[in-house]
Amino acid sequence: MRNSSPVLRSGLTVAVAAALPFALASAAVAGPGISVSTTGSTVSVTTSSCTQISGSWGTASLLTSSQGSFAQGRQVTLSGTSTSQSAAWSNVTPGTYTVIVICSDGTTAGTQSVVVSTAPSPSRSVTPSASPSRGVMGGVGGSSTDYGTVTLVAGGTLVGSGLLGAAWYLRRRNKPHRL
Repeated sequence: MRNSSPVLRSGLTVAVAAALPFALASAAVAGPGISVSTTGSTVSVTTSSCTQISGSWGTASLLTSSQGSFAQGRQVTLSGTSTSQSAAWSNVTPGTYTVIVICSDGTTAGTQSVVVSTAPSPSRSVTPSASPSRGVMGGVGGSSTDYGTVTLVAGGTLVGSGLLGAAWYLRRRNKPHRL
């Protein structure tokens, strides 16, 4: 009996390897699309897909989830050079938005969702402090939190009942006719 599966597998591998350059080339022709970023309450978009026509690169629009079309959002004109065009919106309230970039020739450079969160917390400065007089107390678990008496009693009860249960199980296993 003849086994043809290794030949079939190697044939599929060759076919995938042959198709890979074509797939990569078509992705490169499609263009890089857009890149959206947020900093605090500012949303910015950059692209290199648009070409300048009649002095305009195109427009970018920031849409909320309730806005359905490009014309309903906050529109900004793209500015930049032939290698990079950009737009930005400031004072954007927290929420989920969709950024759409339409080039001046009418083509869509890209669409991307972005989440604007609340303003970033102020940066904290670290000041050096003196080390403890006895050094680091390594291995003293729980020294950073002061547990109450009820918590310690409950934990001790659980550990004690676990030990009693283990002893009973081992004794019962050793002599099954005893309780």
